[in-house]
Amino acid sequence: MSDYQNDGQDDGFVSKSQRKRDMDALQDLGSELVELSKDTLKKMALPEDLLSALLEHKRLTAHGAIRRQLQYIGKLMRNVDPEPIQQYLQILKGESSEHISWQKLLERWRDKLMADDANQPLFLQSFPETDPKQLHSLVRQSRKEKQDNKPPKSYRQLYQLIKEQIPEPGKPRIWQKDEEKDDE
Repeated sequence: MSDYQNDGQDDGFVSKSQRKRDMDALQDLGSELVELSKDTLKKMALPEDLLSALLEHKRLTAHGAIRRQLQYIGKLMRNVDPEPIQQYLQILKGESSEHISWQKLLERWRDKLMADDANQPLFLQSFPETDPKQLHSLVRQSRKEKQDNKPPKSYRQLYQLIKEQIPEPGKPRIWQKDEEKDDE
């Protein structure tokens, strides 16, 4: 009989090839992060060493240095949970189904408010933090702009007001850094 017994249990063993694929995926995620603007990167709740490595990459010009920096970023990505970063990138690309459905909800509310004044009390009841005077004013101005074929400035402001009142579902933790700054 052999000393090796395979009783069908997974020992948590990961093959070297699988580890390489995982590291390549993290490095690819790092490459996507590198393409973001400095301001966007700073808004994300990234570890300080990863953020500085990403910002350093933007400064480099030599091909070899850029390649080494990407590998270093991939190494740093091993210590970070990639899921919130991937969610954030999907939202930036407009690929998140939750984000798209949230935007459509905002648009439906805007259309309801524009269609009938009877929807304003319903909106105010659902979202009591809303300033009723501002809401009424924006709806009235939006209708007037539409009637006069003017640029939809108030229409956009109405959308922003609705957006402030209706929280986005499943907002990734990666944005919490930006919100913490606002609280201070």
